[in-house]
Amino acid sequence: MSPETKENVFILEPVMKPFDKIQLPFLLATIIGGIAAAFSAFLIGIPSFRVRGDYLAIITFGFGEIINVITNNWISLTNGALGLKGIPEYTTLAWAIGWAIFSVFFLWHLTNSEVGRILKSIREDEVAAEATGINVFRWKLFAFTLSGFFIGVGGALFAHYLTTISPQVFTFFLTFNLLIIILIGGLGSIVGSAIAAVLFTFAFEILRGLESGIHIGSFEIPPIPGLRMIIFAVLLIALMIFRPQGIFGDKEVSIK
Repeated sequence: MSPETKENVFILEPVMKPFDKIQLPFLLATIIGGIAAAFSAFLIGIPSFRVRGDYLAIITFGFGEIINVITNNWISLTNGALGLKGIPEYTTLAWAIGWAIFSVFFLWHLTNSEVGRILKSIREDEVAAEATGINVFRWKLFAFTLSGFFIGVGGALFAHYLTTISPQVFTFFLTFNLLIIILIGGLGSIVGSAIAAVLFTFAFEILRGLESGIHIGSFEIPPIPGLRMIIFAVLLIALMIFRPQGIFGDKEVSIK
């Protein structure tokens, strides 16, 4: 955003320095956004990975609420509940596909490296991995921080696609969508998650029409608000019952 746009958007409080004057190229800003998200994930992961299981889930949800409160009240940085408007529309299909391809190839190579084998051993049995000398806490923190980077990049692309963003966008609804994509694709499959994301997005937009109602001649289906989430919730339940490993499971598409 240009300094002039920031002055027009931040009507409650001026932008904190030095962010009032900073204007970076899109690619550099996207990478910095990923690094900032990775650093936040690192700080959150330090206390979070001291616990396991249900307690870990509770802590991460707690941090989500803390971040939501901060973004709503740190007006000089986030503009509070008003959010950021006038963001340049830089995200195109080419940028999205480019980052998606980079992410899939990078994570595919990481998974098939020594680091990937260490992370897989922790996933299968933390106690056994720790018994072999693996620092489970450090490697879990590494994985969490790395995932934070890619989430940050996705957030930057998302913001430059919508051109306006606020704390209200990042709700449990968005988290639920991401969980559905991962579970459909397969918890151990990178390519599976990417394919599931494409299928989910198409299905999500197709079902949007059902929520608005359908008219076919004299036949009419009335609007059904929330129908998409009902269908996806039922799909998720069925998937957990009949194929809990997801469509791909832990399999990847071979490039050999």
